[in-house]
Amino acid sequence: MKKKVYILSHSHWDREWYLPYEQHHMRLVELMDDVLELFETDPEFKSFHLDGQTIMIDDYLQVRPHKKELIQKHIKNGKLKIGPFYILQDAFLTSSESNVRNIIVGMDESKQWGAPVKLGYFPDTFGNAGQTPQMMEQAGFDVAAFGRGVKPTGFNNVVVNDDKYASQFSEMWWKGPDESKILGLLFANWYSNGNEIPTEKAEAQVFWETKLADAGLYTSTDHVLMMNGCDHQPVQKDLSTAIQVANELYPDIEFVHASFEEYLTALKQDLPENLNTVSGELTSQETDGWYTLANTASTRVYLKQWNTRVSRLLESIAEPLATMAYETAEEYPHDMLRYAWKTLMQNHPHDSICGCSVDEVHREMVTRFEKANEVGRYVADEAALHLVRSIDTTSFKNMDGFPFVVFNTSGSEKIGVAEVRIEIERLPFSAGVPDQLYKVLKEKEYPSFVVKTVDGETISAIVTEGGTEFGYDLPKDKFRQPFMARYVEVRLPIESMKGLSWNSFILVEADEQDVVVTATEASLVSNNGATLENSYLKIDVQKDGTLAVLNKSTNRTYAELLNFEDVGDIGNEYIFRQPLNDQAIYSKGTAAEINIIEDTVGFGEIEITHHLEVPISADEQLEEEQKAVIEMRNRQAGRSKTCKTLTLKTKVRLERHSQQVKFETTFDNQHKDHRLRVLFPTGIQSDVHYADSIFEVVERPNTVDPAWINPSNPQHTHAFVNVQDAEHGVTAAGIGLNEYEIIEEQNQQTIAVTLLRAVGELGDWGYFATPEAQCLGEKSMLYALSFHGKEEATRTFHEAFNYQIPFSTYQTTVHDGKWSPNHQYAELKGQNMALTAFKRKEHSDEIITRMYNLTHKETDAVLTIENYASKKCNLLEEVIEGTVEETAKPYEIVNTLWIQE
Repeated sequence: MKKKVYILSHSHWDREWYLPYEQHHMRLVELMDDVLELFETDPEFKSFHLDGQTIMIDDYLQVRPHKKELIQKHIKNGKLKIGPFYILQDAFLTSSESNVRNIIVGMDESKQWGAPVKLGYFPDTFGNAGQTPQMMEQAGFDVAAFGRGVKPTGFNNVVVNDDKYASQFSEMWWKGPDESKILGLLFANWYSNGNEIPTEKAEAQVFWETKLADAGLYTSTDHVLMMNGCDHQPVQKDLSTAIQVANELYPDIEFVHASFEEYLTALKQDLPENLNTVSGELTSQETDGWYTLANTASTRVYLKQWNTRVSRLLESIAEPLATMAYETAEEYPHDMLRYAWKTLMQNHPHDSICGCSVDEVHREMVTRFEKANEVGRYVADEAALHLVRSIDTTSFKNMDGFPFVVFNTSGSEKIGVAEVRIEIERLPFSAGVPDQLYKVLKEKEYPSFVVKTVDGETISAIVTEGGTEFGYDLPKDKFRQPFMARYVEVRLPIESMKGLSWNSFILVEADEQDVVVTATEASLVSNNGATLENSYLKIDVQKDGTLAVLNKSTNRTYAELLNFEDVGDIGNEYIFRQPLNDQAIYSKGTAAEINIIEDTVGFGEIEITHHLEVPISADEQLEEEQKAVIEMRNRQAGRSKTCKTLTLKTKVRLERHSQQVKFETTFDNQHKDHRLRVLFPTGIQSDVHYADSIFEVVERPNTVDPAWINPSNPQHTHAFVNVQDAEHGVTAAGIGLNEYEIIEEQNQQTIAVTLLRAVGELGDWGYFATPEAQCLGEKSMLYALSFHGKEEATRTFHEAFNYQIPFSTYQTTVHDGKWSPNHQYAELKGQNMALTAFKRKEHSDEIITRMYNLTHKETDAVLTIENYASKKCNLLEEVIEGTVEETAKPYEIVNTLWIQE
């Protein structure tokens, strides 16, 4: 068979990176102009691959709207290859649902233009998620192409069976944890292996001798893929000539200008039987460990916090509220949510969400987060206000007070404290002069209040003064309505609230019959703040601020928890590098201050203060090494001899009904070139640990490959990391804290959660100063700890998920309604399944749910929605053959469409 070389024109388009977005944008316009001109003038220029992302079309037409018909023409005739994604997003720092919405939006918009390229295209993601094979299969793709994560060994090298993440060929089978299996295509010589092909024969011969030999090391067939392009690469205008010259030089080889479809069709027909199979997530596990780029999980942590907040708002609050409200509103905000999702996803390319771009890029990202957040908040509030108007609160008609509703929009039981602001009196501006109205309300005396249920039972609550403030309503049928109002703040301990449910309460004036619960329930704080205790846990604070926590259910104590560690960092936005001979600075062993913040019926909270003497920055040598573009592994810089106090204030909260300890650490970071972590020794010896990833609780080894030489082993997570043995375990949760490391010390595993990484340059191929990546200023980090015994780990996983999803609370009135005051809209039974989506189908009104098996075992997967019938569907929300099962296979992603009966 004659060897065939498929030359594929493309340009890997980082939407923003070492230049601000608009600089890249204008270059995109020029690229697209050139590509469209080639289509019109060179009949031999067959096609151009638009990097797998439809947003490039939007960006181009924003500047060249008059080119829409030309774009449409060349998509229809098959020259401009688009999709299947909206953007090329990072694989690990975006939520499970973000990964799905990227496919849904990309496929939806591709189909509006024409036919998408059905290829999982991940050319430069910093590793690949383990559930990618299952996601691709469910989206109708059987091939994924990627540039990182697998070590290529070459045609003549032997790959032993133990090598799970290596392949002798650039083609391999990729198997997910659920046993889904697709063809994997590795850009073994990168996605620029056919870049800038010469047209002069002598140069072309030298070029092809090298390129063909390089490709021959890895390709398993006589079908050779040459990627003609690179990052922001202008299109090669004389490519047709270059291909003609190549065919003249090598008559035994056929060189063609081709598309992925043509190449893959031919490749699949000739695949050998001895392809390797790689399994699960691909994060370059069998390399030296330096360029996994996992440290981007802690770069510019403020971006990760924003991303978690907005993702949870859209998928776990706004969509569920809008879905439940639809039954009476008969309207679902499809367009608003699509706009919010697209705005959020514009922050999800790897150089964006990973925080490894210039400062201008990340400033614009914050604006996008703010925009998406405001849309999500609007959708949630509008849906909730409609929903509460449909809830029957006439049970409160004989109580003179202020009703309100608490929603748990997560898929599982939630325990915690719901906070609601209650307006107790309002004076409209039409009633007088604003300052006089303000004075009247501010000086007015109000009675004490308590909270009651629909049954009239008085329950534990903390009611405090909320102040007098200006406010306004924006009615749908009239002009704005300004007013002054007086408020109280209510914090309501929730002992247990079912998933996707609501409960109604009322704030009323206390009378002599009301039982004041604070007088009968034991205090949660004792020993001058050094002890916190409820029925599940006892926390003793040591003199150095570390904690000893007794889990009463297992009678195990975990010691030396909450130890802060600060080290130098002379790396860059991609990679952490500790200076040679740098000694870590720990809070353990230093004096700590303890103060009681609150001791209420619902929770006890103390504050622990540490003062650490930390070098102000790296020494002067670092800047010189950066300017000289000295690779971070070869730097000799150390830490400055000048130190300044870093004051860490950590609130420790224990809620009465919770098995989770919550922390908030705040500090004013005025130090540069350093990394701050919090350490939690587990007292457990184990070979593996578990972390929350894309549709998976992934099992990861605690040891590294023999080839690994990086002193650290950073890892990604979304919501938690868990260390356990056969008897017990510890789960550390966080909000926007996506980097952790499992450290082996003193014959136990310690969970190290990165709170901050401060660096001053982008890194990679040149010197780009990024002073804002030092993250100077006030910081606040939220994280938590849970403890479990045998067969209880998934409880702590749900606690971690729900830690990121606050209760939603809304004031209402007494009125009739369709819904009962306390109601569960949908029920997911068991703790081994996690719900990720509760929404209405795109462009339709059926309900879509998505959940996945948290475990490696078949498990119950029973979800019910009253008066709805279920149908099986795929990731694209298309109904498929088969019935909805009541069990889920190990790691299975279950998509269901619900039709009202």
